[in-house]
Amino acid sequence: MGDGIQWLVGETTGSGWMLDVHFARGIGVEELALRLGASPGARAEPMTDVEVADLDVDAYPDRRPGSAVIRVGEDAGWAFAITYGPYFDRLAEVSRDGVEAVHYHYNSEHPPTTVMYARDGRTVCGFGLCEENNRYGDDPDLLLPDLVAAGILHPDRRTYRAPDIDDYNDRKRLGLAVFEERLGLSLPRSALAEAPLPVYAIMGSPAPDFEEISAWAAAKGRPLPDTHLRLIPAGLRKEYERSTNGA
Repeated sequence: MGDGIQWLVGETTGSGWMLDVHFARGIGVEELALRLGASPGARAEPMTDVEVADLDVDAYPDRRPGSAVIRVGEDAGWAFAITYGPYFDRLAEVSRDGVEAVHYHYNSEHPPTTVMYARDGRTVCGFGLCEENNRYGDDPDLLLPDLVAAGILHPDRRTYRAPDIDDYNDRKRLGLAVFEERLGLSLPRSALAEAPLPVYAIMGSPAPDFEEISAWAAAKGRPLPDTHLRLIPAGLRKEYERSTNGA
């Protein structure tokens, strides 16, 4: 039995990114990476969640070119990809050709954390946690019986059974449990702890100055950036900029 997904409530990644996970059933981890934007065969060595912090991943494309990477794995029959970088939703691409897909995007306040389920290229249903009376997708009420059975909504589809609940995290776990139990979703707790997972660049690769900084690093005897990701680690970039600016 896996860890499920209810434990995700309130979690961020150890490297500081908001938690964003795409799940897919019907394809493997490499195909999931390709559908999220990775280049074929461009898989880096496994990294832990904390080790990703040293990559040159940037969530602010208005300040500089945006970049993103994913760490991938498989659990309970679902491939998963944890994203580090700008928010994006590729449910339609991930779920094409009969694949089932779920996108979990954590927000600390508002808009709420959302969970969306897609199949065969279309969003079937989904809702924001603690906002289950607003449901989305082509079949928005698919999970309504589950929401009623879980004690979240009355059968009228709109009113909450416990509108004044004090512990919002408990409420959010109830909402996540609907997806966990209906779809068998699970993400190992170790994925945000000690487990090293394969890494792919899905955005911003190659860095435009990758060759230049790599050559400088080689000449200075510095560790070379990963040739699969083709992103420049933040620390190495700072060293390079200090050197070339005469600091």
